[in-house]
Amino acid sequence: MIRALKDACQQVFARTKGMAGTKEGSRQLGRGAGGDISRKIDLVAEKTAISVLRKHGVDATIIAEEAGRIEGKNGFVIIDAIDGTTNATRRMPFYCCSIAFATDFKLSAVTDAAIIDLTTGDLYHAAKGKGAFLNGRRIATASNDDLAVSMNISSVRPEIIERLSPVIMKAKHVRQFGSVALEMCYLARGSLDAYIDFRGKVRPTDIAAAYLIVKEAGGRLNSKTGTELDSDLEIKTRLSFFAAANEEMLGDLSDILIG
Repeated sequence: MIRALKDACQQVFARTKGMAGTKEGSRQLGRGAGGDISRKIDLVAEKTAISVLRKHGVDATIIAEEAGRIEGKNGFVIIDAIDGTTNATRRMPFYCCSIAFATDFKLSAVTDAAIIDLTTGDLYHAAKGKGAFLNGRRIATASNDDLAVSMNISSVRPEIIERLSPVIMKAKHVRQFGSVALEMCYLARGSLDAYIDFRGKVRPTDIAAAYLIVKEAGGRLNSKTGTELDSDLEIKTRLSFFAAANEEMLGDLSDILIG
């Protein structure tokens, strides 16, 4: 399975190269199943991913941001063909293709994952129990004294900002890049120490692959209530969560964010 996911990501990279930031690639073509505006680059990427997976004989049910649910037989493939579409259309080099396979209809059942940085071609992958990798080299989270945290605070309510403010004051470096899946990969490889999104807007399709990659790299993820993150894979489901490089850091963040 992991070979099919990696190949699909690489073919999306090849097919969409040169589309980002162009008028044609940014053209609006209605709305996808996830509710967002569909751009041509989104549709081209998703169709490419699905086509490659089918050529590999993957007959799983597909859960995709544009097409929605396409029924299959064995397991579930979760696709966000362009995570960070706004970045892609505005020529900001931080967006990716994210594909995961799950044996059951929940995040915790994800067993294989691949994410490709669509600006560099860097390929992240993980298989359950076998570790996380970047371009074939094993990666692991890091615990740094000068805390670097990424958080999405776009259009958040004042009470959410108030809840996050102790972390903002404690962190030496606060970032927001605009692609949750790729930001989570940066956590997995040790470039970030934590990620927080309490907006209640994250879809399972956004994080299914990154969820496994972070866990296999040694990271941990919790819901905003402090329980271990899990959810169904419905396209309409929305999540709030935080992730950290290790159990100790997750506990520290939990004390600050939840009390």
